Amino acid sequence: MSPIDRFVAETHIRVRYAETDAMGIVHHASYIVYFEEGRTNYARQRGHDYATFERSGYYLTVTEVNARYLKPVVYDQQLIVRCWISDMKSRSLVFNYEIVDAETSDQHVTGFSKHICITHEGRVVKLPATWRAWGET
Repeated sequence: MSPIDRFVAETHIRVRYAETDAMGIVHHASYIVYFEEGRTNYARQRGHDYATFERSGYYLTVTEVNARYLKPVVYDQQLIVRCWISDMKSRSLVFNYEIVDAETSDQHVTGFSKHICITHEGRVVKLPATWRAWGET
């Protein structure tokens, strides 16, 4: 369940046919893409989109990703991806995710991704101050 003590971004997604497998169920790898969409929208809603982050000389490299599949999702289902920061250090952060049905709020997938901030040259550096401030709210 998403927290109430911090900022949570919500992203609405309608499942495309190409994201399903032969059984008509969303392929497990598609949820990682949904996580990424939620994470990108999180930054956009906080006022610092990821494209600008990259243009300023940084990348957020994924160091770990986890998904827990609770209930299948099918073609054309409408979903909400909830995303929030659960942990932040000077050079790294953890995003958590919850994917729910947009109509029933049934929980389908939960997960997290860990990231480290690097320069375009691959050097580990501190997150920009504007991003570090997100861990405080």
